[in-house]
This record gives sequence, structure tokens and C-alpha cells, in this order.
Amino acid sequence: MAALCDAISPSARAIGAINVIRREPDGRLVGDMLDGHGFVAGLAVAGISTEGRSAYLAGAGGAANAIAFALVAGGVARLTIANRTRAKAEALRERILTLHPQATIVVGDDDPSGHDLVVNGTSLGMRPDDAAPLDTTRLTADMIVAEVIMQPVMTPLLQSAEAAGSRIHLGKPMLDQQLELMADFLGL
Repeated sequence: MAALCDAISPSARAIGAINVIRREPDGRLVGDMLDGHGFVAGLAVAGISTEGRSAYLAGAGGAANAIAFALVAGGVARLTIANRTRAKAEALRERILTLHPQATIVVGDDDPSGHDLVVNGTSLGMRPDDAAPLDTTRLTADMIVAEVIMQPVMTPLLQSAEAAGSRIHLGKPMLDQQLELMADFLGL
């Protein structure tokens, strides 16, 4: 869809995908990707700022791509990207650095230790037999653990985080905020 647009946002271009298009009065098609912005806005509505945080992101595809860009744009002090395929995480890191060259971004493993915001940007947790997206034994009470999955509401990751005393953030606020952002983008 991005290739069909006359213009797309710089982050959507780097992500390589869009999820909203509007037709300008002059007939041009303009696209953007709102997954990441919706995620960060969902955090903000819950009183969680990304500014200055050390963020750990499990995943480097789909929604995780957009979330990574939005976290960096939202002012995280450090972003660790962990993905099963390390090369995919490294490629995402390089794409983000083209727009945000001063950002501190590292490629990590399944250990979220040392981060205060831990995000699952994968689909792992939708099914009961899914592997965990990260090492849940490393979750601590000083972490905020956020999910993109909406069903089940309480994923195994969130259950583990709650057991560790972490603050949890459900997946649905991301969608709720995307709908508001989409309405704004479309001028509704």
C-alpha cells in the first residue's frame, strides 16, 4: 500500500508499511503507520511516559517495527531490541538510526534485566502453548511490562509480570489510541 501513496511519513517509509491512507483535496494519497504511535499514546493515557526510560522490546517485525520507532521518537534513553532472528533486530536498529542517529539502540537477547519498560511486540502469548517472548524469570517489581496482544487479555507474560510485582499494561489501549489517531489523521 505504501507504494501506492504519493507521500508517507518518514517513519512509515523506514518501517516499510502503512495502516492508514487519506486522500488530500488535491487528490494525492498520503499514508502513515499508527501502530507505534497508538502504543505510545496508550501508555500515556495510563500515565506512563516513555521519556528517559530504558525500554526492552521483544520482536522486530510487524507491530514491533512501528513500536520501536515510536519509542525512540518518544524519547526513550535506551532501546534494546530482542528477536529470535538477530539479523532482523539489527536491520531494525539500522533503519531507526537513519531517522534518529543519536539514539542509543542495542540488539539484545531474551533477558530484559536492567530495563524499566518491557514490551512484547510479538504474537507470542496468543495461544496457551506459545513460548514466552522473553525470559520471564528476569521480570522485577520495578518494571512496567506492556503487551500488544489483546486476546487473551491476560497473556502468560502479563501473568508472570503480575506475579513478579511488575506494573502491567494491557494490549487494548494500543488499539483504542490508534482509532483516535486514525480519526485525527482522516480529519474526522
